[in-house]
Amino acid sequence: MLANASAVVTEYSVRSENTGVPIIREIMVATTMRSLFVAFFTLLASTFRTRAALQAEILALRHQLAVFQKNAPRRLRLHSCDRLLWVVLYRFWSGWRRCLQMVQPDTLLRWHRLAFAWCWTRKSHRLPGRPEVSANIRDLIRRMSQANPLWGAPRIHGELLKLGIAVAQSTGARYLSRSSKPPSQAWRTFLTNHLAQTASIDFFTVPTATFRVLFVFVVLSHERRRVLHFGVTEHPTQEWTMQQMREAFPWDQAPRYVLRDRDAIYGTDFAAMTRDMGMEEVLTTPRSPWQNPFAERLVGSIRRECLDHVIVWNERSLRRTLDSYLPTISGPVRI
Repeated sequence: MLANASAVVTEYSVRSENTGVPIIREIMVATTMRSLFVAFFTLLASTFRTRAALQAEILALRHQLAVFQKNAPRRLRLHSCDRLLWVVLYRFWSGWRRCLQMVQPDTLLRWHRLAFAWCWTRKSHRLPGRPEVSANIRDLIRRMSQANPLWGAPRIHGELLKLGIAVAQSTGARYLSRSSKPPSQAWRTFLTNHLAQTASIDFFTVPTATFRVLFVFVVLSHERRRVLHFGVTEHPTQEWTMQQMREAFPWDQAPRYVLRDRDAIYGTDFAAMTRDMGMEEVLTTPRSPWQNPFAERLVGSIRRECLDHVIVWNERSLRRTLDSYLPTISGPVRI
């Protein structure tokens, strides 16, 4: 009897509620208000309903929400007001995470962070204070910047003051032309400026007709890729290599840097001699011939264009062959 009585009470209360607020529901369905205002009106209307009516409506809404979730598209189209509603609920309602079904909780947290950033961006936005710079002055600043790419804001500000144009330096800096090129010189220009101060050395081998192996030592200047000196020997030593360096750079003509590999023939005495001559050694990493590209390309050219087409008999034959070939590609060579 008690259950029936409660059922009768619940049914009666639902009926009374439905007869009490039909006008509000019809207005909400008929209008095209946004979901945010619909939610607020529903909240106000719920204050006049009984607890049993609210529980019944919650059950119906949750059932419909479950059906919509099964048939809804993968990505919902939400408006800003929808996001604002959940941001407000996140701020003032601790149980929002349990009832949020449309999106993931992390999405709501991201909305809140975006709303926070937007709010403080608007607050920190500076209101216009000083009068706007005229278009003629802006064009003049841009033309001066384009015609003189090395001029900065202080220099252009000084030139404007000479012309009687009173513009702050910070204001002029806003209208400088932004070049797509880097402000400094490119790497190609930087390396080209230092080619005259750099030379590279290297050894390569040449087999003879009698199955002996001759060693050729070349000194290449990076400026215009000119061969400064070469030597031929069958038994290279550190002392012989040091003598070749002295002959390659007489009369204080040594460059600032010398690039070489880590061959064992360049010992401590060789390093001390280059240091005394005012040169700084730049060593390549082990098994990295590509780090000495100019010397390696020279050796390849000598092999492909000269030595692959002749048979070398001895040191004298090789020296004569190289003496006739190298001037054709790099000018006079010291032997």
